[in-house]
Amino acid sequence: MQSSKPTHVRYLILLMLFLVTTINYADRATIAIAGSSLQKDLGIDAVTLGYIFSAFGWAYVAGQIPGGWLLDRFGSKKVYALSIFTWSLFTVLQGFVGEFGLSTAVVALFMLRFLVGLAEAPSFPGNARIVAAWFPTAERGTASAIFNSAQYFATVLFAPLMGWIVFTFGWEHVFIVMGILGIAFSLVWLKIIHSPRQHPMANEAEVKFIADNGGMVDMDQKQGKRADGPKWDYIRQLLTNRMMLGVYLGQYCINGITYFFLTWFPVYLVQERGMTILKAGFIASLPAICGFIGGVLGGVISDWLLRKGHSLTFARKAPIIAGLLVSSSIVACNYVEVEWMVVGFMALAFFGKGVGALGWAVVSDTSPKQIAGLSGGLFNTFGNIASITTPIVIGYIISSTGSFKWALVFVGANALVAVFSYLVIVGPIKRVVLKEPPTNGGSEATGKLSQAHS
Repeated sequence: MQSSKPTHVRYLILLMLFLVTTINYADRATIAIAGSSLQKDLGIDAVTLGYIFSAFGWAYVAGQIPGGWLLDRFGSKKVYALSIFTWSLFTVLQGFVGEFGLSTAVVALFMLRFLVGLAEAPSFPGNARIVAAWFPTAERGTASAIFNSAQYFATVLFAPLMGWIVFTFGWEHVFIVMGILGIAFSLVWLKIIHSPRQHPMANEAEVKFIADNGGMVDMDQKQGKRADGPKWDYIRQLLTNRMMLGVYLGQYCINGITYFFLTWFPVYLVQERGMTILKAGFIASLPAICGFIGGVLGGVISDWLLRKGHSLTFARKAPIIAGLLVSSSIVACNYVEVEWMVVGFMALAFFGKGVGALGWAVVSDTSPKQIAGLSGGLFNTFGNIASITTPIVIGYIISSTGSFKWALVFVGANALVAVFSYLVIVGPIKRVVLKEPPTNGGSEATGKLSQAHS
């Protein structure tokens, strides 16, 4: 039944993005919650655990560009559904590695974490792509911040549960429970997610409102006409653009903070601060609550600044820079001994990181319209190199120094480098417009990148 009043189906879509990202990050964090018990049971050292933590990142990074291309080629709904099902299946299988001997268990765990990373590769480019299709420009910062803040909500909701499961039943069971939850959600995704024009619950008024205000509602309608592979000249153009390089560097540093939280943070609470794994699971949720609040607040502030007439550049950069300056306060944990103060500084640091985590809003604002998925994949490739380097670097720091003190300095330094990147390198934030690569073999390959305000 048609109505002149716009529906609000985009908020249901945003809820689905929030829920799937919550499950996504909960599945990433299973290894962190299980890490201390797993390390003890399998008899592995800090460096080996660091490499196991990093296994996800190797494949996640490698899969970003192919994942982005798959989204552009086949659409967000099908590719994302397969992604959810597959990463959840590999999560379940991690619960059975304890059946093998030590060396086989370590290799099996590394490979399964690798496969989880590969399967999750389309997830965040898919989120950015769906937000670009469903949300007008003035709502995009809030929408992106909400789905991105699910990384903190995942810890708030699941860290205590996973800590209890590990404490009560053993580390193996946390993988099985979380994997089954993800498999079930993949079926819900197929039922609810559609592109704007095809969604049975969205009326013409809502679709027109989105389209008239910057939403790319027809993004998936041209998928069947796309080329058979990524247009590498497009990637070259993005990689030679100063603004995008600054955004990539900033995201790498922001993710350095994220992956400390997703990997070594619970181990820090157990080994450096002497907590039980059950207590660590609950304590880990407190900074995550602050990160969640900061994540939503950063997007709301950014869109509010935009509606008040500030430039897109100021509206996006101001929360990012302010939030990351606050996030560098994580170093203060090295100078306090009282437990509540440690938790307080961690909470403050992750609140700031949440406010500053607007990179995906910037990607939705700047991505070239014809390769939104591929552009998001390239952005996430650079950002998630930190998922490889951060766990390994921290593992070596702990192994060589015997404590987490320099590890926290390393995490705080990441926040300051991200501030430098947005202040000095990024410049004005604008929609990237690509020149089509030459189709005639004899034509001059100009392929230069230009920019226009979104």
